[in-house]
Amino acid sequence: MSLFKNIFTPVLKIQRNVGKCKYVWREEGIQYFGFKYYPRHADFKDPPYEPTKLFRVERLKSMKGLPYWEKNLLKELRLDAKNHCFTVVKNIPENNHRLWKIKHLIKIDPITFPDGFPTKDDITYLKENGELRIIKKIGPIEERMKLTDAFQKDLKKLDGDTLRRDSRKKWLSGWN
Repeated sequence: MSLFKNIFTPVLKIQRNVGKCKYVWREEGIQYFGFKYYPRHADFKDPPYEPTKLFRVERLKSMKGLPYWEKNLLKELRLDAKNHCFTVVKNIPENNHRLWKIKHLIKIDPITFPDGFPTKDDITYLKENGELRIIKKIGPIEERMKLTDAFQKDLKKLDGDTLRRDSRKKWLSGWN
């Protein structure tokens, strides 16, 4: 029986291949802060990128059931109000380290300034996609008053009563 077993059982020989041609990766790659990047092509160059100064951080998940350290980080960033509350955070390493710990709970958008940087007297509006828009001022009050008077005294402008009568007449006449 043992002879029969030895004939039909395949001989299993497990051997680890020790690489004969080892490739040295030390000279390869581009060293960045904290990691090494191995590009697909050797002549790869990063496009120029100017990091933003501010982030718009929005909380997406509920605070219910979170561990205390994540709740404390959300409170430090003032994201402990209702869902989808947001705050503006500086792009500095300390804040980036905090955001990294709660990245699964938040959405981070870089704040861009398509109209230029605002001044102290500008009125601004921050959109949901991170654009900070500047609302233009019309000018002095006298100029606004002149424009309002000219609009109200314009003969080509129809008042509400005339528009109502004209629309009713068109409705009653139909297609004729």
